[in-house]
Amino acid sequence: MLKEYDVVVVGAGHAGNEAAAAAANLGSSVLMVTMNMETIGQMSCNPAIGGIAKGQIVREIDALGGLTGKITDLSAIQFKLLNRSKGPAMWSPRAQCDRKLFSNFWREHLEAIKNLDFWQDMVTGVIVKKNKVVGVETAMGVKIKAKSVVLNSGTFLNGSIHLGEKKFGGGRMGDKSSCGITEQLENLGFKSGRMKTGTPPRVDGRSLNFKKMEEQPGDDNPGKFSFFDDTRPLIKQKSCFITYTNDKTHDILRSGFERSPLFNGAIKSLGPRYCPSIEDKINRFSHRPRHQIFAEPEGWNTIEFYINGFSSSLPEEIQLKSMQTIPGFEKAKMFRPGYAVEYDYFPPTQLKHSLETKLIENLFFSGQINGTTGYEEAAGQGIMAGINAHLKINEKEPLILSRDQAYIGVLIDDLITKGTEEPYRMFTSRAEYRILLRQDNADLRLSKIGNEIGLLSNEKYNRVLMKIKESNSLMKDIKKTSLRPSDINPLLREKKSKELAQKVKAISVLSRPNINIRDVVNCSKELQQIKNKLVLKDDVLEQTEINIKYNGYIQREKENADKLKRLEHVNIPEDINYFKFSSLSTESKEKLNKIKPTNIGQAARISGIKPSDISILLIYLGR
Repeated sequence: MLKEYDVVVVGAGHAGNEAAAAAANLGSSVLMVTMNMETIGQMSCNPAIGGIAKGQIVREIDALGGLTGKITDLSAIQFKLLNRSKGPAMWSPRAQCDRKLFSNFWREHLEAIKNLDFWQDMVTGVIVKKNKVVGVETAMGVKIKAKSVVLNSGTFLNGSIHLGEKKFGGGRMGDKSSCGITEQLENLGFKSGRMKTGTPPRVDGRSLNFKKMEEQPGDDNPGKFSFFDDTRPLIKQKSCFITYTNDKTHDILRSGFERSPLFNGAIKSLGPRYCPSIEDKINRFSHRPRHQIFAEPEGWNTIEFYINGFSSSLPEEIQLKSMQTIPGFEKAKMFRPGYAVEYDYFPPTQLKHSLETKLIENLFFSGQINGTTGYEEAAGQGIMAGINAHLKINEKEPLILSRDQAYIGVLIDDLITKGTEEPYRMFTSRAEYRILLRQDNADLRLSKIGNEIGLLSNEKYNRVLMKIKESNSLMKDIKKTSLRPSDINPLLREKKSKELAQKVKAISVLSRPNINIRDVVNCSKELQQIKNKLVLKDDVLEQTEINIKYNGYIQREKENADKLKRLEHVNIPEDINYFKFSSLSTESKEKLNKIKPTNIGQAARISGIKPSDISILLIYLGR
């Protein structure tokens, strides 16, 4: 009934959507199989995109030609650039979204891709011949032939929902779990595990007293995620609100601990360390008198609020009773209680850097099946899996981003090389080259790659080239322009910065920490005229200022990256037998044989591998 496809994408969450869009936009015939067409791109947990390190990933997806940034801009109800008081390596965009609009825009954009088809059904297994995937089989008994398959199963593989003493099957509330795939993959030789995640209650905004909470508005001059002109910054925004738990809240929560699946043994798997449930927080951090609670609107035209910070699997009556002790929540009405979900995942050390499995050719995994948590981490894997599925069936080399190129590169390398036993979340601290991997320069880092593989249009790439050209030109003009004391001293007095005694180069004034590029430009008629001629004013000004102020740090980090990158070019043969190395410890032999690193750089990053082990390998390789 169904034709043979180049790529079958299983799942229509954040990973699946990016995978399907990437493969189809590159020219592959793609079939997306999802259990429910009405939940394409659904935000199962919080209605927000971005945040610390996560915002950088979304901008990288956009620079490659992906869609998450654009969809976020179209559905945003608030935008904030976090960590603005810190250095630019820490700046992270975050947008609150309209949950329904986000899902609707995803479906609209996917349906607009001409060679992307859809099929509503549950995939129960992959069809494998001679260790190569050749299709999928569904619950309706339909066999669909495919040259490659991308599995993006989210929390649905044998998913179990926990709410107090209640336990029932499901990948999220209202949706059934997916069965069959785990068992089949285990029979093929894959190892699986279990992980846990959770979500907070949703409440009626009409029942909340926002006067007792602290308002958190968006930025005065909101930005956006996409570097390109498909979207525009927000004109109006909705606020979020912050309040706090207290001793009474904690006492009521503790009274339900014996009924909590977290503490009574019903949940045996690990949840995300950096996004714990409220009962886990008050248990682990009992010395803290209060915890932050955020009331976040779910959209423009709804009264529903997401209660960030109150994730819970306690019985619903305990959740409501404790919540009503929080300032502003005294009369709260709950739409839906929080709950926990346990689900299967496959340790990602079973994958290549392309996200293709080592055991089965042309089978790719992306998203929570690899042990990650978060929309952004899933989407970053999804676009890479979609790109590489297309490249593989066209007999082209895979696209692998290095750790100094992208947070996506850090994410995938961490997963493949180190594995994970708890839900993996991206942080800026995971990236050793975070000064290079800023949110402002993702287009400069990755748009050339996106354009070369055919995912980013020439029109969009030309915009990036113009940004580079204008920024370089402005930097030269600032370096050669001098500022007179009479022009700049009034501003320096206002900013409490040392005044000038004579003319100096504009770049030396801009290097001062409390002086920004607009200050300098506005004090020079020559630079004002140059600025007015810029096509991409704001983007160019920001890029130029960062490059000038942080030039020393940027150059030093580039040099360090280049030194370490030399190890990435020392390839290790695929058929190497580590067990013949008498100088290696048994632990090192086992770890190297399990991961099968493709180069010395990756081998050095494996947990437990010592510098002496690397020396032994280099000697063997003649280096």
